Amino acid sequence: MTKMTFLSDNKTESGACLAEWGLSVLIETGTKKILFDTGQSDLFARNAKKLHVDLADVDFAVISHGHYDHTNGVPAFARIAPQAPIYIHKNAFAKFYGTTDGEIDDYNCGILWTDEEKAALEGHLSLTDGPVWITPDIVISGTIPDAPELRPIEQFYRLRPDGSLTPDDMSHEQFLAIRDPEKGILLFSGCSHKGILAAIRYAKALFPGEKIACILAGMHLIAASPADRLATIEAVKAEDPELVIPLHCTGMEAIAQLKGALGGRCLLACVGTVCEL
Repeated sequence: MTKMTFLSDNKTESGACLAEWGLSVLIETGTKKILFDTGQSDLFARNAKKLHVDLADVDFAVISHGHYDHTNGVPAFARIAPQAPIYIHKNAFAKFYGTTDGEIDDYNCGILWTDEEKAALEGHLSLTDGPVWITPDIVISGTIPDAPELRPIEQFYRLRPDGSLTPDDMSHEQFLAIRDPEKGILLFSGCSHKGILAAIRYAKALFPGEKIACILAGMHLIAASPADRLATIEAVKAEDPELVIPLHCTGMEAIAQLKGALGGRCLLACVGTVCEL
């Protein structure tokens, strides 16, 4: 049995909790207690207290990619659980820029830690590249292989040392996958900037012969065209997962369409939701 407690997301239906643009989920497998992403502030920790959730004994944290809305809570987590390694990709530390209406944004959407916070995090961060196997049934993907036929929904840019911008290849994006011996693969993806289908494909490659049982993800369909959104939803449905939990950057329209396509197998979760699989 895996338990998931939602600590940060764009929305909440709990009078005790607050929401923000970001994502943070506590995952308890029975043998491991894992924090997946930390939102854009320490709000995940404040919500945890409201929900009577203790984060001090978390075994490790996984950061899905180097954007502020998934990483700004890292300094707070390191203070709460100083013994817990924080797995983050080695390429997550550049300055990154998104786009709005085809124009490159004028603000850095990457990690926004202060110099003091960076210094305090020395010794807490464990840098990834390829897959990191925590146990034979738990893996952090490291860089997700490119799937050239899967067109990214939205382009981001990375600042080069010479001050110029280059398209971000999203090599710093990674997911967490847990194999449930009875159900299959539980896939946790922060924003799926390379596409949720690329993440699904790689998760199945890491656990050959296993089916996708659960997809908990921001799927970044908020800016997708209607055709791209529909194609992604149909491909997710074709995996026949037991549970899909669309969050954060999936977008409300896509979440509604996923619910329509999957019915009771699509959970409409938000801050304060607790579910088990």
